[in-house]
Amino acid sequence: MRTLITGTAGFIGNALALRLLERGDEVIGLDNVNAYYDVRLKEARLARIAAHPRFSEARIGLEDRRKVAALFAEVRPERVVHLAAQVGVRYSVQNPHAYVDSNLVGFVNILEGCRQNGVKHLVFASSSSVYGANTKIPFSVHDPVDHPLSLYAATKKANELMAHTYSHLYRIPTTGLRFFTVYGPWGRPDMALFKFTRAILAGEPIEVFNRGEMERDFTYIDDIVEGVIRVVERLPQPNPHWSGDHPDAATSNAPYRLYNIGNNQPVRLDRFIEVLEQRVGKPAKKRLLPMQPGDVPVTYADVDDLERDVGFRPSTPIETGIDRFVTWFLDYHRV
Repeated sequence: MRTLITGTAGFIGNALALRLLERGDEVIGLDNVNAYYDVRLKEARLARIAAHPRFSEARIGLEDRRKVAALFAEVRPERVVHLAAQVGVRYSVQNPHAYVDSNLVGFVNILEGCRQNGVKHLVFASSSSVYGANTKIPFSVHDPVDHPLSLYAATKKANELMAHTYSHLYRIPTTGLRFFTVYGPWGRPDMALFKFTRAILAGEPIEVFNRGEMERDFTYIDDIVEGVIRVVERLPQPNPHWSGDHPDAATSNAPYRLYNIGNNQPVRLDRFIEVLEQRVGKPAKKRLLPMQPGDVPVTYADVDDLERDVGFRPSTPIETGIDRFVTWFLDYHRV
């Protein structure tokens, strides 16, 4: 299969591309390799796949309508996995326009590329952030998500609505994946595990928001990739029982579907730090801080639909995931 993956210099996109290439797929990678975080890490990720004979790379921005359209017309992908985005809840408070350009304008360009070129399946990244002010847990894709708490979350909710519109109008099979706190080797430097590991090793304090009492459904990268691959291979079908009188948020009378991909086992942040301290062999110096604007106290994924439809549910415990991350971190930074 010929798959276009957006965000191949990113954490999830790079890991997914590597898996697909290893099993024999052709992968076209789109990424603008921007400087939101250390470009050297992005280039190091790309180096893992750049020499592969079935990989080709396009360095363009999602918001460049002409170049995105030209890429689709040239490579005519059978499947698209759209993972590129401007990420970060806290950064969206500081720089909202970056989220509009990448996550809204850029996503329209991806949708148009799929429409104009007969893409058989569009799988796109949403986020657990869309649950916003919801307090009913575990978070279910069948519940409404109408109260986002950050612009990042609002753009991801908008992506789900935009994708449904194209699925309804043009019958494009589309599947949205709500990822829950992804971590692991080659992860993002702006995420807690990366920042905490670097600070503890350097003897610097770590910032612990909500005094460590937040809970997160930490999901290991290999579980995320396995879930994505299984979903990509399952075309969504219209739900014959869907009714506008009692609309189900996760399905449609169009070929459209939403899934959570999370570990289904939320862990308190202070426990996460404790496991990291044990693995690093040093105690953390903690600055206990209040909740940040846009953050939520708990994330917790209901993954019953994912397990029922594709036979998979994430299961990697944090002890295993953190151990693998620290091993990679020490090697990558030659510590």
